[in-house]
Amino acid sequence: MRRITRIATVGVASAALALSVTACGGKSSSDTSSDSKGDKTALAYDIGGRGDQSFNDAAYAGLVKAEKDLGVKGTEAEPSDGESDADKVQRLTTLARAGNNPVIGVGFAYAPAIKKVAPKFPKTTFGIIDDASVTGKNIANLVFNEEQGSYLAGVAAAKVSKTKTVGFIGGVETPLIKKFQAGYEQGVKDTDPSVKVLSQYLTQPPNFDGFSKPDLGKAAAQGQLDKKADVVYAAAGLAGSGSIEATAKAGKWAIGVDSDQYNQKGLAAYKDQILTSVTKDVSGSVFNLIKSVKDGKPQTGEIRYGLDKNGVGLADSNPAFTKMTDVIAAVDKAKKAIIDGSVTVKTTP
Repeated sequence: MRRITRIATVGVASAALALSVTACGGKSSSDTSSDSKGDKTALAYDIGGRGDQSFNDAAYAGLVKAEKDLGVKGTEAEPSDGESDADKVQRLTTLARAGNNPVIGVGFAYAPAIKKVAPKFPKTTFGIIDDASVTGKNIANLVFNEEQGSYLAGVAAAKVSKTKTVGFIGGVETPLIKKFQAGYEQGVKDTDPSVKVLSQYLTQPPNFDGFSKPDLGKAAAQGQLDKKADVVYAAAGLAGSGSIEATAKAGKWAIGVDSDQYNQKGLAAYKDQILTSVTKDVSGSVFNLIKSVKDGKPQTGEIRYGLDKNGVGLADSNPAFTKMTDVIAAVDKAKKAIIDGSVTVKTTP
């Protein structure tokens, strides 16, 4: 039976307590990591945590596969509400001192913490998903061409829209989520310039509720539906589930993100209206990093997953979508054009 140890760190105080327990052996930070060869690994989740039906759950799937196929023991660390970078530093330090290798930060929010912690554990590999800004000899940057998958979603949205109005909802207005917006808008306009795109963000940094509160996504989607949008694409983590709910209940098309949300159990009631999802092979990136450490050849530097390597794509789980032959043909044509370089997708709106 698969076993996963879960750590929920609530603020610096409890993290410090955890550190005092794990550091009882008296070893230095680098000493405790020196004997780890990938038998233990850890995921530190992003906002929303496991159960978001999207980004974090995709990372979790990679951990599950690694446990099954590689025999590693996995540890999961959940985020706390309103946590600071200092909390993340303590969390990653705790995980590294416990002998986990690699330690993977799920999301760009871990960049400042990894920058501080990684140099203290030179024999531990640190992975960070969705960030290439923090670098080091023992840091693996797992990044994706989200704009390419989003372009394909824009093609599909423009083809299926009957009202000539579609929506985009971003969780938090950051450079990463702007890539989703940019690709989607370009895909729509390249397919049908007459289609209007309604784009909005749920929150602005440093407020990251737009990734964690479904009610915000639900309200935003309802607002776009009221403006005649009949396809709504949300890149908003857990908040995106609220967008899917509102869109599905209105009998309109929702487009999911990160995971194939048609197959997510928590969204089963709305699956018939989930046209497709822009997928990122987050699970594969997590598995590949864990395997590289296990094999003694840890990945470091930028590891990019694009359309050419199926690192991003468009899910085809909904039978209704696969029966739309003209839509599928348009998506396939666009995919080929991106891969062969005849279409360059923008990364900013």
